[in-house]
This record gives sequence, structure tokens and C-alpha cells, in this order.
Amino acid sequence: MITIDGNTVTLRDSGDLCRSFDIGTPEAFRILSGLWLRSGWDNKYVYSFTWLGRPVIQLPEDMIRLQEAIWSVEPDVIVETGVAHGGSLIFCASLCRVMGRGRVIGVEIDLRPHNRNAIESHALAPLITLVDGDSASAETVAKVRKKIRPRERVMVLLDSSHAKDHVRRELEAYAPLVAAGSYIVAMDGIMATLAGAPRSRPDWGVNNPRQAAREFAAAHGEFELVEPAFPFNEGSIRERVTYWPDAFLRRRAAGHGPPPEARQVARTAGKANPRSGTRRSRAR
Repeated sequence: MITIDGNTVTLRDSGDLCRSFDIGTPEAFRILSGLWLRSGWDNKYVYSFTWLGRPVIQLPEDMIRLQEAIWSVEPDVIVETGVAHGGSLIFCASLCRVMGRGRVIGVEIDLRPHNRNAIESHALAPLITLVDGDSASAETVAKVRKKIRPRERVMVLLDSSHAKDHVRRELEAYAPLVAAGSYIVAMDGIMATLAGAPRSRPDWGVNNPRQAAREFAAAHGEFELVEPAFPFNEGSIRERVTYWPDAFLRRRAAGHGPPPEARQVARTAGKANPRSGTRRSRAR
């Protein structure tokens, strides 16, 4: 139970143990942010934003933090699985335009005609390539690979089906494209905390992108699960308020990979549930 009395936030667990924090502390901010995220989910808060005319169904802070990572990495190609309305593609393409480098590849199994038309007629369309197909299938991954030139610096954003097995398959398929210092990002790990919430499923506590990212990092020493550093911070908050906990997998420098047997185990685990597609878990 959480209570707020004036400037005091009190957290009481099921065993009647109480902890109280001044509202101006990072601990109180973390507690209140968790409540805000849950209330926002219930109210479909993220379904109220656009970017340059296209719906972008993401938490605004996540997009700003993603921008910081993109600016730091300066990718030549940003691959995003899961297109939906195209807002995230337009967001990334606009950053490429501002930076004067880079382009975007969007992968979608079922891109609705009106969304395709809106993306293809957008002012930033020259920076966007659409690939149709199941994002985790060998055929689709091969199509994406053909659109990336040798030595191009790649960042990958995974926002298609959020089932753990599907995300693991995507991680196994697209991680080899990611250069040292760049990221593959498994979005929407907030599902792990939402079992029982509206529009959730009972198995989300274990069947989620966060779990997939953790398992992948454990099996692949060449990647580390890290929080990108805040490039500017004069406050006391050190953690993101996010729908994407444990999302950013950064490729290490060469020489940090796991033994071959660990790679084989990871590949086998990633082949589960081959019928998963790239349909989004959120309604469109």
C-alpha cells in the first residue's frame, strides 16, 4: 500500500513493514513514477501523441532517451521491427535528417494500407525503407541484410510482437548486425509488471521482452545489458521513467563473446515458437 500525506510518501508491504520517504527524494520519485506508469497504462496515455503528423505510441521520455542514444551512436542504419502507424519510423528518420546521416528500415508483417500510404507520402519517406514479413523469419532477416551495406553502423529497435520467444528470435537474428558500441533495444519490458492490468495477459510476468533481453545477455557475452548514461543531468534522478526496463543491449568490443556451446544453447532457445509474427501487442 502506498499513501501520500503532505510531503511524505509511505510504502507499506503485506507484512505491515513501513518505509517513509520525503517527496523530494529519489526513492519517493521512483515510487510515484511507478504509480504514474501504471495509471498511464490503464488510461492508454501513450495513445495520445504524434511525431510530425504520425501517431507514435510510446512514452515521450522513452523517445527522448532513445534520441540521446541515437545521437551518441550516430548509426548509418536504424532497423525497427514493428511499424504500426509509422510514428517511430518518422521520429528516427527526422533524427537522421537533422544529423545529416543515416536512414531507417521498418519491418512489419501486416502494415495496413492507410498507414503505408501515410508513411510513403511523408516528407521523410526518402529516408525510410519498408520490408514486409515476419521480423524473426530467416527470409525477412535476409531482406533486411541486403539493404545494409558493408561496414555501415547499425542500431536495432525491437517493437513488434512482445512475446518472449519472439523477441529472443529477433535478438538472435538481428544482434549480428549491431556494431561495437551500438545497441539492440528490446522495447516494452514494462509488461513484466502489468499482469492483471487492463489489456494484459496472465503470463506477462514471465512472457515479456525484459526477460528475453536478460536471457540473451546471459548467453551472449559480446552484449551487455546497460542503461545509457544521461548526457546531461543536474538533478538527483539517475533512472529512466520508462516502458522499456532492461531494454538496451550494447555490443562490447571484440573479444568478449561466450564460448561456442553457450551460443548454441542461445540459438536453440531462440527458435521456440516459430509461428510468432510481428503483430504488435497493442491494438492499432
